[in-house]
Amino acid sequence: MIIRVILLCAFFSAVAPLHAANDPAVVASEFIFDPAPHPQCHSSTIIETKSGLAAAWFGGTKEGNPDVGIWLSRHRDGRWSAPVEVANGAETENPRVNCLNPVLFQPAKGPLLLFYKTGNWWAYVKRSIDDGATWSMPERLYNGLYGPVKNKPVLLADGSILSPTSVEIPSPKGRCWRVHFERSVNDGKSWQIIGPVNEGHEIQAIQPSILLHPNNRLQALGRTQQGRLFEIWSEDGGLSWGKMSLMDLPNNNCGTDAVTLSDGRHVLVYNHTGNRDGQPRGDRSPLNVAVSKDGKIWEAALVLESTPKRELSYPAVIQASDGLVNITYTYRRMNIRHVVIDPAKLTLKPILMDKWPE
Repeated sequence: MIIRVILLCAFFSAVAPLHAANDPAVVASEFIFDPAPHPQCHSSTIIETKSGLAAAWFGGTKEGNPDVGIWLSRHRDGRWSAPVEVANGAETENPRVNCLNPVLFQPAKGPLLLFYKTGNWWAYVKRSIDDGATWSMPERLYNGLYGPVKNKPVLLADGSILSPTSVEIPSPKGRCWRVHFERSVNDGKSWQIIGPVNEGHEIQAIQPSILLHPNNRLQALGRTQQGRLFEIWSEDGGLSWGKMSLMDLPNNNCGTDAVTLSDGRHVLVYNHTGNRDGQPRGDRSPLNVAVSKDGKIWEAALVLESTPKRELSYPAVIQASDGLVNITYTYRRMNIRHVVIDPAKLTLKPILMDKWPE
């Protein structure tokens, strides 16, 4: 496959701007909270509800500590509300454990859903009938269900919900990273497991995102330990999947996210860094936006941030009803940044990806 992207000098430049607020495509760039209600935070999710945007993340003293819970803020009248903790491990386990990787999703019918994990990797869901202002008690997902592991489910044309998920399990060959999917035909009340779709060693893959293509075709792509993003395709709306392969786009063993726009194009947010020899680089900077018409040929569109040796990571991306693209991501484990982009104003320039600078 020949993959084309724009390689902007800011991708790896130590003197590049901290963020892309001056780019014509950027409508807004802001932190969700100031001051921070916790020492550290990570792994945000964003959703549009009937009454506006909502974002959630996990926060506490440090990832893995028992005081880490799920926090949420709502965007109203042009401002983000003060964050509130909406879930924590004390609700479900004694002694209290940490929470991580929230995912917000709004089914076509029924309440807003908040999926998250606790430190022993149990999966829970909470429900809100008032767009995130209040939440139900947590319900645990049983029978091998994990819920979306980082990125949002998608609503398919037949009305079903397809949730992208993955597992990280030990095996005699070492750590095994496998992707699977969970499908619901009743607005998230129950789920069917599909997969796993890879054996987990040749390509160690987790945290997929799902893109929608014509004729009931789906594409999933995401994080690996092989230094490049993975992709896998379905020809039947996610009921079965082909062989997983590595893309030409780099991956630094860090989470990504992607979304299909209303005009049929696809937007990918990822760290454009990694090593060709398959050993991923640990630096979670720069953070970049790429666009594709077909999921195969990608063009680089925007550098969100490019300060070296800073954690700019774990993006979440949606397109809102006004057509604008909303992205949230971790900023140095200190804050969550929210960036709004007009996709019609993105400048796309291709370049061959045979190698990339260190």
